[in-house]
Parts: sequence; C-alpha cells; structure tokens
Amino acid sequence: MTFHNPILSGFYPDPSICRVDEDYYLITSTFEYFPGLPIFHSRDLVHWRQIGHIIDRPSQLSLDGLEGSRGLFAPTIRYHDGLFYVINTLVPNFKDPTPPYGNFIVTATDPAGPWSDPYWLEDAPGIDPSLLFDDDGRVWYTGNRIPQTGESDHGHREIWLQELDLNSMQLIGEKYALWDGAAKRAIHPEAPHLYHIGDTYYLMIAEGGTDAYHAVTIARSKTITGPYESCHRNPILTHRHKGYFSEIAATGHADLVQTQNGEWWMVALGVRPYSTPFEPGYHYNLGRETFMAPVTWEMDGWPVVNPRRGGIEPEFPSPDLPPHPWPEQPSRDDFDAGTLLAFCWNFLRNPREPFWSLTDHPGHLRLRLRPEQVSEWVNPSFVGRRQQHINFVAETLMDFAPANEHECAGVVVYQNSDHHFRLVVSLINNTRMVSLIKRDKAIEEKLAEVPLSPDHSYLKVTAQGQAYSFFASEDGKQWHHVAENVDGRILSTTVAGGFVGTYIGLYASSNGSTSQNIADFDWFDYRGV
Repeated sequence: MTFHNPILSGFYPDPSICRVDEDYYLITSTFEYFPGLPIFHSRDLVHWRQIGHIIDRPSQLSLDGLEGSRGLFAPTIRYHDGLFYVINTLVPNFKDPTPPYGNFIVTATDPAGPWSDPYWLEDAPGIDPSLLFDDDGRVWYTGNRIPQTGESDHGHREIWLQELDLNSMQLIGEKYALWDGAAKRAIHPEAPHLYHIGDTYYLMIAEGGTDAYHAVTIARSKTITGPYESCHRNPILTHRHKGYFSEIAATGHADLVQTQNGEWWMVALGVRPYSTPFEPGYHYNLGRETFMAPVTWEMDGWPVVNPRRGGIEPEFPSPDLPPHPWPEQPSRDDFDAGTLLAFCWNFLRNPREPFWSLTDHPGHLRLRLRPEQVSEWVNPSFVGRRQQHINFVAETLMDFAPANEHECAGVVVYQNSDHHFRLVVSLINNTRMVSLIKRDKAIEEKLAEVPLSPDHSYLKVTAQGQAYSFFASEDGKQWHHVAENVDGRILSTTVAGGFVGTYIGLYASSNGSTSQNIADFDWFDYRGV
C-alpha cells in the first residue's frame, strides 16, 4: 500500500509530532488565526483527523491587533509521564509589541483538551522552542537566538540549550550555545529538535530560510551540552537543488518519530508550486503544507531521508502499521451540529464579542454586521476555512438584505488584509448587487458587479490553478458569471508575503458604520475537483 503527500493539505506548516503507545499526535502553526495550533490524531501516520486546538480560549493569550503572519509560530508537542506538553512562541508585531509575548508552555492530560493557560518563560529569547525529556529525568529547552557574538549576516542565528524546571515551569541553570548550522555563516538556523537515541544526542534543525532554499540539517554529540559534530552529508533534506518549479519545493522544518514497529519517519513542511495561465511564476496559494518521508539510520550512525532516492516524493509505501482510516468528513457543513463550529473553521485574531451564532437561527451560521473589515488588523465578522486543493469549488446559500450602502455580506477568498477577493452583496444606487472586489497591495478595485433581486443569494467560487471564477445565483441552478478566470496570484505567499495560506471565508461588515443587521448562511460546501 502507498500514501500520497501531503498528509495535511493546505495551510498546515511547521509540523511537530509525538507518539504515545500506538497513537500519534501532530500539531502545526497558525499565526494570527484563532482557534490556534490544531491537533491531529492518527493510528497509521497516513490518515489524520483533527481532534481540537491547543489554543481555543481567548483568555489563554491575546492575538489582538496582530498584523498578518505574526502570532503563533512553530510549536513542538511532546508527551511525558501522563502529560502532553506544547511549547510555542507568540510573536508580536514588528512595531509597538504589546505583552505578553514570547515563549510559553501549555499542558493537558487529554490531547483533545482542555489545555492549560500558558506558562510564560522568562529570559527565553528567540523562536521555535522545543523540549527533550531526557532519560535521567532532566528536561531541556532548545531554541534559536541571535549569537552572543552578534550576527555575522542578517538572519544568522544559533541554537541554544537550557534546563527546564517542571515545578516552576521556568528555565534554570546555565545557557549553552550548541550550533549555528551546517552552512558557513548559515542564515535562519531554527526549528531545533533534540533527540537522545542510544548513547548519542542528535540536534536536528532547519536553516536557509523557509522558502526555496529551506533545508534540514543535523549534528550530534555524546553529551547534551556539546560540542556537536555536523553531519558530513548535510543537508539531510532539501529540495533547493531541484529549483523553483519542482513538484514539491521549500522542504524543511522537520520532526522525527519512531513507530512501535521500529520504523522512523520524518514530517516536514513543503509547498506545491503550480503553474499559471497568465505567465510563468513561482506561486503556491495553499501555503506551506505537511509532508512525510521515511528515514533510515546508516551504519555510520547518521539518518538518511528516503534512502537511495532522497527528498520528499508525492507517493511513498505506507508505514508498517495497520491501516486506520477515519470516517470521511462531508463536503457540506449545514451548521446544524449544535453550538460549536466544526474544527476546520477559524477566525481572524481573538473573537472578543459574540458576532456569530449557530442557535439564533438554527441550522444556519448567523453573522452580525460590525464596523470591522477584513482589510484591517482586527477581528472582523469572518469565519473561514483553508483552501486545501489547487482546483476546488466552494458554494454557499446566504440570506441577507442590506439596509444601506455601507453594509455587505458574502464570501471572501483571503490571503491577508491587503491581498484578497470579496464576493459580496450590497446596495448600489438602491439596487441589490453582488460585486467582486480585488484588494492587491492595499489597493482596491471593483472587478465586476451583477444585479441580484431576492434576499437569498447563492454564491460560488471556483479555482482551476491560478484561475479563480466567481458566480452568483437566485435559485442555485442558473448561475450569473460575475467574473471568470481572474488571476489568483495575489493569494500566493510570493506576492502577498508572510507565512500563511489562502482561506475561503463567510463575511459580513457594516464597513465602519454601526448596524443591527445580520447575514444568515444556510450551508457551506467545499470540495476539491
């Protein structure tokens, strides 16, 4: 049997994994999205189902006011003595950072939650923290930081180590500088994970930046504080030599897991660039995704990823584990599952007021119109899910009667506050219209508008690669073409910047004005094609 990569499609970067007996748990970054840090469960490393989020209460921490691609960076999950630990970095805005921010730990006895409030670590500079629970009972923290001697180049960092006291949840003792990467004057050494295998400590990191030059490198030592010997075959994983247009690119930021049958596997992020009908270019609207590859240990004591072939491939033989698929999730959400949204849905930043409801109009997602807009660093009336396929169809049925020219509601295809499309119903010259607005580099352009008479509207978005098309209908059968084959490259990280992928969201706004109006969404259907 074989499996196909990615194992988590869409915006699921910076994977970290741990095993507890025959169960596997995996988490990824979420940046400014809430709930934060999704957690997945598997029994065979191939089939994964989401069981919750690590950060699911606004009281745990604040994402308020964060610009795009700030917030919850790369987490690590580990298990020890009946307790799950997740360590993570909350990264503030570049300018005017507001505490608390920095590195923190949360714990849980059940990986589905609830997870504790954060234990904030003092004097823990840098990002991408990880934990090692050593055989002698001591616990060690690794992270990255600016070298004590300063940066030799912009982005030059080093990996450092310090002991963690589980009673106080604070770092204790001396700090140790371990390694600054395999390349000479390496940039962005980060994502450290420390493993104690046999009588050797292995330090695996990412370096080269998180795009096309990304790589995984490794070093080892007989003592945890070093010195660490760099592997001569570094990097042990990279696709930089395959060029921008390889089927899978930018591989890096990895974690290792050993199965109960003795096999070793690596999870890592990567991207799937795909061509555009408009002009050649290196674009990946889905963002950074989670991939998996086999690992073997050579007679010299070093690991090899995908031996004899190297790198991450679209298809591999499955792990030597009993297949354990989960029930397939329906493509349509009828919003009739009670009071909680499905795990696939996210908000932008912390929801501080009840702007959404599944009970005010049972069987519908109700959004309250508020002044906040998706073009601001705020928490708008937006509920979105990831684009997970290069080609997809997304549809919804919305009941909404705009009261004035300020009010709008509909569907947003969102990369960040300055790069998105809004397919929204509004009043224009006292006529109910559906409009397509493109926002590119903070400049807005209305691409098209179509009159629509009833209060209920069917809205549809499709994508064939970089060609996005937008439709509206009054009956769900006869579709009006609002705009077809619109260039979707503004949704790619290479245009929009940052670290996230594209979302498709349901949205309502009064655009700076006060309003008592609402928009009801009867269902939402998303499927790959």
